[in-house]
Amino acid sequence: MRVEEAIGRQIARLRAERRMSLTELGEALGRYLDRPWSRQAVHQAERGQRSFTAAELTALALALDTSVPVLFRVEDERIELPGGAVSPEDYRGILLSREPVMPLDGVEELIVALHDIGEVLARPALARLARIGRVADQVAGPDL
Repeated sequence: MRVEEAIGRQIARLRAERRMSLTELGEALGRYLDRPWSRQAVHQAERGQRSFTAAELTALALALDTSVPVLFRVEDERIELPGGAVSPEDYRGILLSREPVMPLDGVEELIVALHDIGEVLARPALARLARIGRVADQVAGPDL
């Protein structure tokens, strides 16, 4: 997967989570950029069909109420760069600060881990299992 596709997937996911339309996201970007993005421009971005400037990545993070590193996140896929592919581990590693003097490095890792846990717990199947477990506890009573 190309980096632009990874970013596009995150834009689409975050926009959907925030229940924003393509037009609403485009208008929100206009508050931070020279002008709003059209519905088509947002759609192209979500499909990984455009490159992004630093200003656009910053505006996207602000408009989607997230951080720039979150826009780059992928699951366990290799990232294709012009010179070759990067392993998922190496790619995830660059999203965290590697500076030895940065005290927030562990905090950043914790934030990413908590986000991942939140995504897993939000899955409908897990929510159903949790409800089934609560009902089973109620039916079984205090004896078990």
